[in-house]
Amino acid sequence: MQSSQQIEAAPSPPLNPLAITEELTPLPQLKSAGDTQVQFEGQLSRPLRLHEDVRTGCGGQTWPAGMLMGKHLLRYQIDTLRDARILELGAGGGLVGLGVALELEMMGRQNNKLLITDQEEMLQLMRTNIGLNQLDDSVDALILNWGEPLPEIVVTQRPDVIIAAECVYFEPAFPLLMQTLKDLFELNEEAIVFFCFKKRRRADLQFVKMAKKAFLVEELYDEDRPIFERQRLFLFSFRSPKAKAEAKKNPAKKDAKGDREEAGRNSPPSLDVKVKM
Repeated sequence: MQSSQQIEAAPSPPLNPLAITEELTPLPQLKSAGDTQVQFEGQLSRPLRLHEDVRTGCGGQTWPAGMLMGKHLLRYQIDTLRDARILELGAGGGLVGLGVALELEMMGRQNNKLLITDQEEMLQLMRTNIGLNQLDDSVDALILNWGEPLPEIVVTQRPDVIIAAECVYFEPAFPLLMQTLKDLFELNEEAIVFFCFKKRRRADLQFVKMAKKAFLVEELYDEDRPIFERQRLFLFSFRSPKAKAEAKKNPAKKDAKGDREEAGRNSPPSLDVKVKM
């Protein structure tokens, strides 16, 4: 989770409940610093140990979209992830990326180090959680500020899978996140972004509109969609402008379309650019 004041490279949003406005509501209940274990509803072969500490920013605790993203990736995308070069944006304490890395290590995957990234304030927490899970040989934590040039290690790696969970929560940061996604697609046109967020404000729709103009955006099939959409959680994949152009020229039948429609039959209308504001 990147800071709401990243434009000025300031710390994460204030955590005083009296200071929180509709720009950042509703937040999950703020937790005291401590350790927890996560298994993403049985998707991990062994529990992920996670230290949570919001003193360095609101990304220091688990958020709903991160829990959903981790469960979805482990449940549906593990074959895609097995040999991928993976980068997580706005990782906070590293919940999703470390969960993926833990399961891949249990499967014997050692090919490429997974990169979890956030602002400087979150760096030590990410490193702490890497150590708690003995993933030092599998994961690197580094600073990546949205809108700024990509770190050299990212440029060298050329990620083909990007994870972004709970990265939509502060409107002034939308252009910065968009720029980073564009930079990553310029680096690797074949990359895929797995993107999940909880809609808290009408303005959150604006990011989806921006993404649909620039990228090929598709809802990801998940049999739990009717449940999590009622909680205003949304799950997408983004592909490059090149993929968007190719899709327009050669519209292909999407095998999962019927499945997605069935999964969403009894759910509220999905988040779409045509949703009335």
